[in-house]
Amino acid sequence: MSAKRVNVAIIGAGLMGREVAAAIQRWPALIDHPVRPRLTAVCDINESALDWFDEIDTVTTKVTDYKDLLSDASIDVIYVAVRHDLHERIYSDVIAAGKSLLAEKPFGIDQSAVEAILAAVEKHPESFVRCSSEMPFFPGAQMAINYVLSGALGTIVEARNSFLHASDIDRTKPIGWKRQNEFCGEAGVLNDLGMHTWHVPLRLGWAPESVYGVFQNIVQKRPDAEGSLVECDTWDNVTLHSWAHHEGVRFPLTTETKRIDPGEKNTWVFEASGLDGSVRFSTKNPKSVEIFAAADIPGHGREQVWQQIDSGSQSVWPTVTGPNFEFGFSDSILQMWASYLAEREGLLGERFGCVTPEQAAATHSIFRAGMDSLSRGTATKPL
Repeated sequence: MSAKRVNVAIIGAGLMGREVAAAIQRWPALIDHPVRPRLTAVCDINESALDWFDEIDTVTTKVTDYKDLLSDASIDVIYVAVRHDLHERIYSDVIAAGKSLLAEKPFGIDQSAVEAILAAVEKHPESFVRCSSEMPFFPGAQMAINYVLSGALGTIVEARNSFLHASDIDRTKPIGWKRQNEFCGEAGVLNDLGMHTWHVPLRLGWAPESVYGVFQNIVQKRPDAEGSLVECDTWDNVTLHSWAHHEGVRFPLTTETKRIDPGEKNTWVFEASGLDGSVRFSTKNPKSVEIFAAADIPGHGREQVWQQIDSGSQSVWPTVTGPNFEFGFSDSILQMWASYLAEREGLLGERFGCVTPEQAAATHSIFRAGMDSLSRGTATKPL
């Protein structure tokens, strides 16, 4: 099968821009993928940030104004990773230019911003748009998701999805834009990381009927560039307690999104329990998926048993990596892009896909309900 060539540009040459660039260079690791992307252009307002891309010989365009990319007819797909307050304008401009877009979460800084982006999507259907969320592409995550979809849980009892950091546990860490509402948004850590805790629940159809939020602003002042303490007004940790439905059964769904969780670095956790079975997976132990079931033990009758399964390296799209080897964060980026580009061509099939614009918009409604519950002191229904 001859793979279709797709030219990709990146807006935002920071950490995630470089991760995506590296993933595209690893594309030959995929087996029989119908698309062959080529990174040809990159943009950042900081010209020195573009130097990193000099080692990629396919990059022939480096600019500081993203609009230069929009007028380039050779570019098919644009990945955008910029400050949250810039999402509405840049995402809408990319979509209006007819370019396909894979963009970082959240879609806009708030509800009005995401509505503007959705309006652009509706007006320009030629632009294929999805939101970035790579953690569910771990093989263990896929195994856990498929276990739920198989019906093995029976009547669901409860579920939890968490994304846990300790990146801000150092109180002397200088303040950045993600720690200021002006740039990150009122939802704080939910805007920055909350999509990681809602991608799978929304994909499973677990849209919450009510939300109660527990919010923490733990480190309220941080040093600025000159060392003076300034207000850090974003939420550090948020736990959302929700009621959701699975096959007509109402159950409690908890999501935890935390920047200050001592002992964690970049841990994604999914677990779901049912009367007939349960499953849990954490990227802290990325090869291990735990499955719960009942078993007949001679001399003891029916007992509850947790079993461990090694998930190996294979995820949504097959790779040349041996199935017994380990899977990591960079692999999840590659898998997300493989799914995005396959879906763009209408060739994803039944495979797990990226976050849709509608799902990205739903998170804003969920986050707003959580914040409203904080002020009201009671659970709130998402709009």
